[in-house]
Order: sequence, then structure tokens, then C-alpha cells
Amino acid sequence: MKNIKMMVVGFASAVAVTVALSTTLFAKNDAPTLSEPTVEASRLQSLAKFTKVLGIVEQYNVDGLTIDQLIDKALQGLLSNLDAHSTYLDKKSYDSLKTQTDGEFGGLGITVGMRDNALTVIAPIEGTPADKAGIKAGDIILKVNDKSTLSMTIDDAVALMRGTPKTPIDLTIVRKGEAEPLKFHIIRDIITVESVYTRKIDGNILYIRVTSFDKKVAADVKTAIKKNGANSKGIILDLRNNPGGLLDQAVELVDLFVNEGVIVSQKGRNKADDVSYSATKSATITDLPLVVLVNEGSASASEIVSGALQDLKRGVVVGEKTFGKGSVQVVMPITETEAIKLTIARYYLPSGRTIQAVGVIPDIVVASGEVKNHEKQFNIKEADLKKHLESELEKSDGMIDVTEVNASNKTIITSEQMDKDIQLKEGVDIIKALIIVKGK
Repeated sequence: MKNIKMMVVGFASAVAVTVALSTTLFAKNDAPTLSEPTVEASRLQSLAKFTKVLGIVEQYNVDGLTIDQLIDKALQGLLSNLDAHSTYLDKKSYDSLKTQTDGEFGGLGITVGMRDNALTVIAPIEGTPADKAGIKAGDIILKVNDKSTLSMTIDDAVALMRGTPKTPIDLTIVRKGEAEPLKFHIIRDIITVESVYTRKIDGNILYIRVTSFDKKVAADVKTAIKKNGANSKGIILDLRNNPGGLLDQAVELVDLFVNEGVIVSQKGRNKADDVSYSATKSATITDLPLVVLVNEGSASASEIVSGALQDLKRGVVVGEKTFGKGSVQVVMPITETEAIKLTIARYYLPSGRTIQAVGVIPDIVVASGEVKNHEKQFNIKEADLKKHLESELEKSDGMIDVTEVNASNKTIITSEQMDKDIQLKEGVDIIKALIIVKGK
């Protein structure tokens, strides 16, 4: 990493020196003709070409931009053309990134990325304004208020969507299956996320929902398993609409379920960036049957966890193909107020396959939606017979409706709730089968 930082700073310094001479290279009516680039072109030749182009633009561009403005635009173009996640951070963008990392901010609660050059929702964060408004993973953001997102960088879009809590914002969304764009009016709020929470299903299945990978995820999941594991026969790990987060938390989470083998590796251009993370037997706390739920909103760290558990034959992955974000970015300051965010490596799963632009394909593909229940028009029950137990029916009149009690109990997931989530229902059916097989 040290070598990379030095190279970037050195390049910036070289540009600053050559730019100072750019306006004296040619006369006003004598713009140079650039020679065709060759494979053997040296770094100095390439920098000279860049200097000439910069001089031409500075002298003839209709808007009369300053050298500082031109350099900023050149850096933005350079980084954004490398990949969808690399970018140049000017003072405003760099301050915004540090605010997002270090403090509270007003926002919508969505993670976005570039897919086919379109600003795409990776996932809404559960319980946030965007989630409550109905924003879904895979939605394409066409406009933020009245500003088109075409050719807009991710950082510029995020800056527009972030703002003072309780202030309104309008998003124009293109959604698959909808004939016309959809418009959402959302009120910004302070984004606070419950990263891990648990529920019980049928008394013996532990449901663990992980909404994002913050610095306490592995510890919270470990606590949940230790607290409930003795009374559980299987675990459902729900990573749907989880946009990712910290790599070390993804590794530690997998390590709770796996006692050996490579969890994930990263490989970059420089050997110093090549790292492999392996499971340790001492960290493993459970061997219960495991099902992992994913969808197209599962990205980055979520894909590492689900893909590693799949490759290591430790869990059954259920749901939809994941987002496909398998690259490593680092933020490198170039001045006190500016930085670049650069992709330096890609993640690889235990089998050697990459996540980038491919994602994780579930073992069992299940589209989202509700379980279709077809009510029978004609049926006969005990109460319809002449000699039904009327006295027992009378006794039941004063009984509590168990369904209503269960629905209001936030520690369990009821069958009625599962009927509204076919992916979860399928996961529960699979975990029950795994429990039976393990018991034999």
C-alpha cells in the first residue's frame, strides 16, 4: 500500500509541474496535432500528451475553466473510467465521506452502486425512510429531485440524497416490470440501523437477521447463538438486502460456522495486497444445520459470507442471485483535503471463483413473493357435523386468539408471516429437512 500511495502522489506532482508550462507550448492559432499513441510510448511521452491536451482545452474551451478546475475534471474522468467504484474525492466529497464514517447524518437509508452505467439501488436498509417508502433492490434512480443521474458519479448522487433530517426529497425510479417510472416522496431522517436481531421459528429454529456488517456483527451473532443455540436445532441466516460492510466481520462470521479452510482471499496487482483469510477451529461455536437467505440486494461482505459457506459445503444458500460486488477499495489521501478511492484488488471465494459482476447463485433459486394459498370452496369440518361438540365450542368462546398473540410477539416468526415471505418459507422447509437428516 505504501508504494501505491507514493506512486499516486508522484503522478500528481508530475502533472502539477508540466501543467505550469502548458500555455506556452503552442501559439493561439497553431494547435498541435497529436501523434498516434504507440504501445511503446514511455511515461514521459504520455504525460507530454496529457499536458498538450490540457493546454488546448485551457486555451480554447468555450467555458474558460481554470487549471484547477480542469485538473479536478481530469482526475474525476481518470478514476471513474477505471471501474464503477474508483473515484476522485474533492474537498466536499472527502468531507462527506468522513462524515458518513465518523458521525450521524441525515439520509434515506439506501446503498447505491453503478450497474450498466445506471445508478442502481443495491439495497434499502431495513427500517429506514427509503425502506418504508417502498424502494427496492434493483431499482434504477433516474432523477434526484429534478436532476438527472445520467453521467452522475455515485458520490455526487449520494451528496444530493444526503441532507438535513426531516427535509423532503423526490426520487424518480425505473423498476423492472413497471411500464412507467415511479416517483417517491421521502422525508430524510437520521439513519440508525439494528445490524443484528434474532427471532424463533417453531420453537427450535433460530432466525438471525444481519442488515449490515458493522464492527459488532460477528460478536452479536456469536452472542445470539450462545444464548439460543442450546434450544435450537437449526439456524437461518438472513442476508437479504444487506449491502455489506467490514471485511473482517464477514470473515469472523463465517468462522463461527466453519472450523477449517480458506474463507476468502483477495488478489491485486501488487503482491503486498494479496491476502488470504482462513477459518480457525477455536472460533467455531456451532455445527447446527444452516440455511442462508440472499437476494439481489445482498452485496460485498454478504456475498463473501454466503459464497464461502456455499463453497465449504457448510450451508444451503436460498433466494436470488446476489449483486456481484467483489472488489476492494481503499481511500488514499493526496492532500490534506483531497483523496482518491481506488480499487486495488478483487475477492475470491474458497473455490477460486470471483464475485465481481457474477454474484453468488443460490443452491435453490426462489423468487421473492408470497405463498399462494388457494382457499377450498367446499369442505366439511367437525363443527359442520350434527353431533359436533357444542359444549367444547362454548368453552372456547372465551379463549385468547393465539394467532393474534403470536403476531404481536416480536421474538417469534409466525406461519402467517412466513406465508408473506416465500423465500423464508422455503428456507424453513429446507432447514427442517436438514434437521431430520442430521437426526438419523
